[in-house]
Amino acid sequence: MGVVLPVLFALFAALSNALATVLQRRAALTVPQSDGFRFGLVLDLLRRPVWVGGILAVIAAGVGQALALATGALALVQPLFVLELPLALLIASLVARQRLPGALWLAVAGVVAGLGIALVAASPQGNRTDVPAARWAVALTACAVVVVLLAVAGLRRPPGRARAGCLGAATAVCYALTAALMKSSVHVLDDGGLGAFLTSWETYAFGASGICALLLLEHAMQGGPLVASQPALTLGDASISIALGVILYEEHLRSGWWLLPQLLGIALICTAVLALAKAGDDAP
Repeated sequence: MGVVLPVLFALFAALSNALATVLQRRAALTVPQSDGFRFGLVLDLLRRPVWVGGILAVIAAGVGQALALATGALALVQPLFVLELPLALLIASLVARQRLPGALWLAVAGVVAGLGIALVAASPQGNRTDVPAARWAVALTACAVVVVLLAVAGLRRPPGRARAGCLGAATAVCYALTAALMKSSVHVLDDGGLGAFLTSWETYAFGASGICALLLLEHAMQGGPLVASQPALTLGDASISIALGVILYEEHLRSGWWLLPQLLGIALICTAVLALAKAGDDAP
């Protein structure tokens, strides 16, 4: 049960996020593109019921993610969100009543198989609940610098692949940091109750990081093709989350010859995600 519960909660969160992606992308494409970072974009989107539905799905995903992180390792939970992309394409095809071609089903199978191989081989372990302040200071500073650099680089470019890729990567960093902070705040809630949760800095930090991720995601979706933003977002979130799990929570991954199947799984995931993202540009 130590692995089953976090996996089930993470799969629920991935499915909810996939639904949110479909709804938010549909809404984002109905508003005018902006040349820079525009907070008014969210106000425009709030007038669209489809986007509001996407936000409700995001909230459901957040609940599932919090439960998954409370019961499992960050390096186990976050990589499962790689499944968002194939699930999003499947949902989009159902909404549009279109059948996915055989090549895309093969890519979906590649993501699932690669993820299974990589996670079984890595066997992430550890569920530390306390993180020294010095580690948080380094992680928060590094992530903030990377996000700012990527966001500025993306917004300086015209709409296209470079812009979407930079903003997708910046979103990935925010997502990974949000998950790491959420894990800490959930344990504060479990140990100290609601009062401790509401007075914990991690609670407000993960809220702020989540809002930044949402804003960056909407601009990434507007900024260029899915084939540029989604691989950076999907693969970046998984890899950065694993790094934060190891650095902050001292989670352990298998080494030695286990690295070979891990690399095989990662290669399968990358190849399949690129194929799916390319197909997603033509998805309704």
